[in-house]
Amino acid sequence: MEFTEYHTRLAAYVLLVDEVEGQERVLLAWWNGEGHSDPVWSLPGGGIDFDESVLDGLVREVYEESGYHVEPGALLAEHFFTGRGRTFDGWFRSQRFVFDATITGGELGTTEVDGSTDYARWVPLAELDGQPRADIVDVALAAREARK
Repeated sequence: MEFTEYHTRLAAYVLLVDEVEGQERVLLAWWNGEGHSDPVWSLPGGGIDFDESVLDGLVREVYEESGYHVEPGALLAEHFFTGRGRTFDGWFRSQRFVFDATITGGELGTTEVDGSTDYARWVPLAELDGQPRADIVDVALAAREARK
């Protein structure tokens, strides 16, 4: 299919992992499903607006979903999937990028109003098994493991 025959959604996320008292934890955002899917943990980040760069959109999305200001770092992973549109007729390609980042300010707390993220939390990596989560979390954690 040629690029003129489908819609494209760009999205960028951060993988933030730290350690507290010997326990690694990851910053996750609770995606509320927006009325069409079951809620799941996801990475802070999301859709890039038409008039912004991927990195500018990443910084904006992370702040909205987590309350933290970040400085983007290295690209950790890129991933895409395709599907049929829910709000339009036709196919789409969702192109997603995961970046490393450094927190430079702010405080934990979702700043968006009536958005797709209800809250953000630091979740111990050891407690992720069995938790409902978006596949982008696993894509990011696998990329992190591959870099070790």
